[in-house]
Amino acid sequence: MNHLQQLARKITQHEQTSGVVGLGYVGFPLAVEYAASGCTVIGFDISAEKVATINRGESYIQDVSSAKSASLVAAGRLRATTDFSEIAAVDTINICVPTPLRKTKDPDMSYVVAATEEISKHLHPGMLVILESTTYPGTTEELLLPILERGGLRCGEDFFLCFSPERIDPGNTMFQTRNIPKVVGGVTDACTALGRLFYEQALDRVVPVSSTRVAEMVKLLENTFRMINIGMVNELAIMCGRMGINVWEVIDAAATKPFGFMPFYPGPGLGGHCIPIDPFYLSWKSKQAGTEARFIELAGQINAEMPRYVVNTVQDALNREGKAIKGSTIHIMGVSYKKNIDDVRESPALDVVHLLHTKGALLSYSDPYVAELWHEGIALQAVDPSAASEAADCVVIVTDHDAFDYDRLLESAKLIVDTRNAMRHRRSEKIVRL
Repeated sequence: MNHLQQLARKITQHEQTSGVVGLGYVGFPLAVEYAASGCTVIGFDISAEKVATINRGESYIQDVSSAKSASLVAAGRLRATTDFSEIAAVDTINICVPTPLRKTKDPDMSYVVAATEEISKHLHPGMLVILESTTYPGTTEELLLPILERGGLRCGEDFFLCFSPERIDPGNTMFQTRNIPKVVGGVTDACTALGRLFYEQALDRVVPVSSTRVAEMVKLLENTFRMINIGMVNELAIMCGRMGINVWEVIDAAATKPFGFMPFYPGPGLGGHCIPIDPFYLSWKSKQAGTEARFIELAGQINAEMPRYVVNTVQDALNREGKAIKGSTIHIMGVSYKKNIDDVRESPALDVVHLLHTKGALLSYSDPYVAELWHEGIALQAVDPSAASEAADCVVIVTDHDAFDYDRLLESAKLIVDTRNAMRHRRSEKIVRL
């Protein structure tokens, strides 16, 4: 029995030990799903705090309940460690580490390289390695493969290597790790077959593709599509604002067309790890290939300007009330990058807060998911929205959490700048919409 057959047998009988490197919003839910499917899972992370939390049976990820995590830890199917030498004990391992952009907007692959180097130290025959971190086309074969083959083992024969893009949408109660279709592409056909078999044991649907490059491009297409369309509708919002047209009404009416149109909505800017960042992997790679990603660059510029447009809208709204932005009390409703989650990564609220602060505004904020906010030397504590909104000269809805009482806000606030159309069913002269 060769290595492929041996590993396939282990996987189908749930006898493999699976590892996950990086226990963030992608890696930890994946580890939980595999442990729940019946195999043993070891999570690896450099954060001793995360490791200790998992081993206590607690969850720090909003989409994973502590009860589920605790039951898997108690059953001995899930544990975490900072000791990467334990990689030697796993049969499969998924890399789910961050891939940020540098200030020069080129990919920072240091986390992926560090994880791959650790795996290479303990790579053994019959091992399946899958990269899930979002990256540029060619990463798996150009970066990971040479590191893993350095010790003499051959990909497709001795070990197996795939790429599978993560598609997690934090806070989405309908689509989570288990029921989001999983794309996977391998370096060889054998790699793809094993990757498909591996994911089929825990996830509802697996979509194999012909190569790692195709799989890498899939994620970039998905997020570039969203980023460009959001950029377009943000530009439309600016145009409509200058022409006195309600952009939200325009979009809702256009969305009644049953074909050829998909609604996207404007907002204060882009947030999260994916949409503001992933398209620039493609832009960077395109430049290497001698082409220019003009749509990506233009949409990026428009989206990056939205926090400034929001601040200008606040300034204009205050001016109409005879007040300057300097010295005015401004209360921010919501600072996470999207509704009903606790994640502030790349949140447009950070830029809005910073710009208002530099203009001399006196700031406060409310967010049921974010207790503290630290950004560019600004330190704020979340406060109860009722008293704060009543006392403020202007309230700015940046993140439209469902937990907010918008009817009460309308009663108490003097002036509201609504960047999310949270007040869509309410009519008042005190509401200024994006």
